[in-house]
Amino acid sequence: MLFQGSTMEPLTLFDKIWDAHVVKSVEDGPDVLYIDRHYIHEVTSPQAFESLRQRGTDVFRPERTTAVADHNIPTTDQHLPIRDSVSRAQVETLEENCRTYGIEHFGIGHSGNGIVHVTGPELGYTLPGMTIVCGDSHTSTHGAFGAIAFGIGTSEVEMVLATQCLLQVKPARMRITVNGSLRKGVTSKDLILYIISNISTSGAAGYFVEFAGEAIKGLSMEARMTICNMSIEMGARGGLIEPDEITFDYLSRITSFNSNPEAAKLTEKRLSLRTDPGAVFDRELEFDASSVPPMITYGTNPGMGMPIDGIIPDHEQSGTDNAGSFNKALEYMGFSPGMKLLGLPVDYVFLGSCTNGRIEDLRAFTAMVKGKRKAENVTALIVPGSQQVAREAEKEGLTEVLREAGFAMRQPGCSSCLAMNDDKIPPGKYAVSTSNRNFEGRQGPGARTILAGPLAAAAAAVTGRITDPRDLTTVYDL
Repeated sequence: MLFQGSTMEPLTLFDKIWDAHVVKSVEDGPDVLYIDRHYIHEVTSPQAFESLRQRGTDVFRPERTTAVADHNIPTTDQHLPIRDSVSRAQVETLEENCRTYGIEHFGIGHSGNGIVHVTGPELGYTLPGMTIVCGDSHTSTHGAFGAIAFGIGTSEVEMVLATQCLLQVKPARMRITVNGSLRKGVTSKDLILYIISNISTSGAAGYFVEFAGEAIKGLSMEARMTICNMSIEMGARGGLIEPDEITFDYLSRITSFNSNPEAAKLTEKRLSLRTDPGAVFDRELEFDASSVPPMITYGTNPGMGMPIDGIIPDHEQSGTDNAGSFNKALEYMGFSPGMKLLGLPVDYVFLGSCTNGRIEDLRAFTAMVKGKRKAENVTALIVPGSQQVAREAEKEGLTEVLREAGFAMRQPGCSSCLAMNDDKIPPGKYAVSTSNRNFEGRQGPGARTILAGPLAAAAAAVTGRITDPRDLTTVYDL
């Protein structure tokens, strides 16, 4: 498959991948897009499989589909039957469906289990130049490898299972260029929260975003996945980053990649997996990485973000359109304009999710808390994104460092990112969370979520309050 257009005109990376996967174009309508990799989990797939049964239809290419249980699984006592009957039914149904249709399944307790957007890349299933979908909005994570990856609905899950294709209208293209370098104590999570706070949660609506610039090129693959993961929180259809030496170095360390016959072909065409000089985007934005501070959110959407040492703005200063929803968000959080959040006591700290549940995030958190103690008023949920991450943390001694500091690492899963499992935040409690969304009730009915990066989460965990990680004696330098 060649990643070039029918003409010699310069093309964006997005256009090259999209056009190479178009099976057919419907006149004045959508494209029929071939899908290289389909990820499924226990929440959005049961209805799709049931519809296949009713139609008497098989899964067209089961080898192109990979299944994991992640949203509903507990993060303690995973060897036991899931107590919640609804969660248990969904997890067991996924296993049954995969067995029936011959789909590879990494279920609860499997050595390859974990959050779908963590396991896919680490197992070598996510590759540059691919089209990737999943019935989960944060499928955009996989775009960090130079892939077109996006979330789909349940009816579309059924469509891909039955045909390995999808009807899609081609989105507009946006490029966000970030130059300069991130300062000490600032992470990729801070960068994406900063961008969203500047352009709003609808600022990229209708676009597929390519992230570029020297600051992006300087990021690790884990950090790039964090950026692409939250691209949808600014309304984008997805985000992607041009694959480079960092990308292929990451892949080369995966055994299955080196034994994959597609790897050699991919290496041959890697030079075409980039945006051509002179390619035109529908919209361009630029940011200076050196201007990005550690960030936190103060409201109930990811766009309501501010510097960790900043002051909550009023409605006019916030740049939001709806004063009613802005004021409602502050009321829900128990905040008011003009407040500083530094020093605010917190009840929970959550490190994990498909945004910040990778080994690099655990390393950063652990380095910050080493030699310190967990604050007594804080309940900490430290959740690796996969079994592989958990094994690596044990191997590197991170688990022991956490234990000495008063933290217990839980078992892999989506955990407290969302209220579909036991790891809920109680009503009215404040949680500093490294996940991706802070909507009302996202982490449990009445829970108050403050989004942050792993360094700010670590600082809160050991001080018991919102703390600028740059103020601690040990700052982990990413």
